[in-house]
Amino acid sequence: MGLLSRKATCNTHGQDSSYFLGWQEYKKNPYNEVNNPNGIIQMGLAENQLCLDLLEPWLMKNPDALGLKRDGISIFKELALFQDYNGFPAFKRALVDFMGEIRGNKVSFDPNHVVLTAGATSANETLMFCLADQGDAFLLPTPYYPGFDRDLRWRTGVEIVPIHCTSSNGFKVTLPAIEQAYRQAQKRKLRVKGVLITNPSNPLGTTMARDELDLLINFIEDKQIHLISDEIYAGTVFTSPSFVSVMEVLKDRNLDQTQVWERVHIVYSLSKDLGLPGFRVGAIYSNDPVVVSAAIKMSSFGLVSSQTQYLLSAMLFDKKFTKEYMSENHKRLQKQQKDLVSGLEKAGIRCLDSNAGLFCWVDMRHLLKSNTFEAEMELWQKIVYHVKINISPGSSCHCIEPGWFRVCFANMLESTLKLAIQRLKSFVSSIAMKSQSHQELKSLRRKARNNWVSRLSLQSFYDREQDTTTEVSFSYRPHFMSLSNIAATLDAAA
Repeated sequence: MGLLSRKATCNTHGQDSSYFLGWQEYKKNPYNEVNNPNGIIQMGLAENQLCLDLLEPWLMKNPDALGLKRDGISIFKELALFQDYNGFPAFKRALVDFMGEIRGNKVSFDPNHVVLTAGATSANETLMFCLADQGDAFLLPTPYYPGFDRDLRWRTGVEIVPIHCTSSNGFKVTLPAIEQAYRQAQKRKLRVKGVLITNPSNPLGTTMARDELDLLINFIEDKQIHLISDEIYAGTVFTSPSFVSVMEVLKDRNLDQTQVWERVHIVYSLSKDLGLPGFRVGAIYSNDPVVVSAAIKMSSFGLVSSQTQYLLSAMLFDKKFTKEYMSENHKRLQKQQKDLVSGLEKAGIRCLDSNAGLFCWVDMRHLLKSNTFEAEMELWQKIVYHVKINISPGSSCHCIEPGWFRVCFANMLESTLKLAIQRLKSFVSSIAMKSQSHQELKSLRRKARNNWVSRLSLQSFYDREQDTTTEVSFSYRPHFMSLSNIAATLDAAA
C-alpha cells in the first residue's frame, strides 16, 4: 500500500454509501421480465428512458448526423482529428438555444460563456477546482444528491457543510438554516466559498420558489461568495409551478451589471432532459471570464467527443423536433409520476408534492420500528433483499429525518412500475398484519395476566374464608368454588 498515493487508498469516494451499495445489489440480481422476473427492480437510478422511442426515429430520418456526413459527404476525417478544447461553435450555439427554450425563453445564454464537460459530474468538480481550494467549504441544502460527496469532495478536498432543511415546510431553504450552516463552517474553521443548489431538486423533485432564490442571492451577495445552480433537471418540470432559473432572477433584479453576476454559475447536462447520460454531455455556464478560461483548460481532462457534438448539434437545431419531444416528455413524466404516487397512496405511503425530476421523495416514517437511522437502514435492507426493489435511503442524501426515501420512476416500463408498486403494497400489508398480530398477542397476554391476578385474588380470598370458617358448621363450605371452577369461569368470560 505504501507504493500508492493517499488518494488511491483513502475512503472518501463515498462508494460505501447505501446509495451505491443498492446499485451493487441490483447488478447481482437485476430484474428482467422474461429472464429474471424475481430479480431486483432498479428504482435507485435517476435515468429518463420514457422517450427513447422518440429519439431513434429522428436518427433514422437524419442519417447524415448519425453517419458523420454533411450533405451526404463523409466528414469522418474532420471529426476524427484533434479538436479545440472550446468545443464546436455550432454545438455550443445549439446548446444555449435549447437551454433558453426549456426556460421559456425568459433568459438567453451566450455561447462564449459555455464550457463543455463530460457530463454534469465533471462540470461540478471543475467548478470546485475553479472556485475553492482544498479545505474550503461549500454549503448544500439537504437532502442532496448522494453523488455530490464524490463529485465535489473526493479529488478536490473541498468540504461540504449541510444546510439542514426539514419536512415542516416541505424541505424549503430558510435564512436561519443557511446562517446556521455558515456558523457551523466557521466553528470548524472552514472558509466558505459558496452555496450549491440543485434546481429542480434532486432528490425532492421540486422547483425552487422565486423567494428562495432571492434569499440565496441576497446571502451570497452579503457574504461575497459564489452560488452554483445545478439545473440539469430544468427540462423535466411537468406541472406547475413552472421552473425559474437563477439567471432569470438575476436579470429581473437588474443584477447583470454587478459583482454578484459573475459569482453565479450554472451546471447543465443533456443526461436528464434528453435522456442521454451515456453521451456524457455537460456544461458550465459562467459570466466570469476568468472562471470560463480556467474551466476550458481543465476540460481537457473530460472533453465531449467530436462525433457526439456533431450529432447533437443537428438534433438540437431541429426546433420542431425538440419542441415536440419536450412536450411529450412532460406528459409521460407526469403520468408515470402520478401512477407511482397514487399506487403508493393505496398502500398507505405518501409522497412529498412534486412537479419535476425523475423521482419522488417518499415518506415511509410510519414503517420504521423506531425514529432512528438504524431503523431506516433495517427497513431499506428489507426492501432491497426481500421486496427486491432498490431505492435510496434518505440518510444517503443526508436528510436529518429518518424514514424518507428517493424512489425513481422514469427508468422503467409502465408494467415494471406496476409490479414494483404491487411488491411494495404486499410488503406494507405484511407489516400491517404482523403489527396486528403483535397487538392481538399483547392483548391476549394482558387478558391472561389479568385473569392470573384475578385467580390469585380469589385464591387468597378462599384461603382467608377457609381460615375464618374452620369453626363454622360444615354446611357453609359448599358455597366456596374450587380453583378449577374459578379458572373455567374466568376463561369462559375471557
